[in-house]
Amino acid sequence: MWPYPKVLAHRGGGTLAPENTIAALRCGLAYGFRAVEFDVMLSKDGIGVVMHDPDFGRTVAGQGNVARTPASDLVRKDAGAWFGPDFAGETVPLFTEYIDYCRSQGIWMNIEIKPVPGHEAETGRWVARKTRARFSEELRAGDVKAVPLLSSFSMAALAAAREAAPELPRACLFDTLPADWREQAAALDAVAIHTNQKHLTAALAAAVKAAGYGLFCYTVNAPERAAEILAWGVDGFCTDRIDLIGPVIHTDDAQRESLT
Repeated sequence: MWPYPKVLAHRGGGTLAPENTIAALRCGLAYGFRAVEFDVMLSKDGIGVVMHDPDFGRTVAGQGNVARTPASDLVRKDAGAWFGPDFAGETVPLFTEYIDYCRSQGIWMNIEIKPVPGHEAETGRWVARKTRARFSEELRAGDVKAVPLLSSFSMAALAAAREAAPELPRACLFDTLPADWREQAAALDAVAIHTNQKHLTAALAAAVKAAGYGLFCYTVNAPERAAEILAWGVDGFCTDRIDLIGPVIHTDDAQRESLT
């Protein structure tokens, strides 16, 4: 069973706000989304920040690298101006700041561990420990629906996360499912497989579900594609088009038809 929301706002606000910012979370909330997917990597001094790219130049101006910049400098950088003048001055959030905002607003989290190359294990451990500390009460109570799901393309990061906080659920992220996806997921005690919807087929979806895993897709921006993969048994997906695809989708036939 997939105990989590079906539709997540990709990086907070999809195409409507600068990704991985508090402003993006506010935007997602304005459209009714209380579930989010976002990325975490470590600064030079080993502190988690919410960013997707290891290098500056796209969402943060200038030259440089997250892994070579202290967190105190990163959180002063403008992460909103690239998106538009209305978001100028929106800063890079600390992971702890981001997760606390989500908790305060009742936003469920799929936390993607996205390590800067060479920092896989360190990032996995740090994210897992910080997440476990923030959700200690929910973990003790066995409140599965409230606890974030950790995912990563880095199996080394997921292995380190498992060692640091084995009670946190984990998902293996793949662009295209490799031949040994079952073995990799089993080795990490994963609860779900996350994959690129572009490469998913009905047969692959059936295989993942038959193996007993949750199945989540990124990034689904067309309502008709959402309806198709849900019909295949996909449990959830993230979307950039929070203006086209609502936060709640029911999968009975009549309501699936209404999605398209």
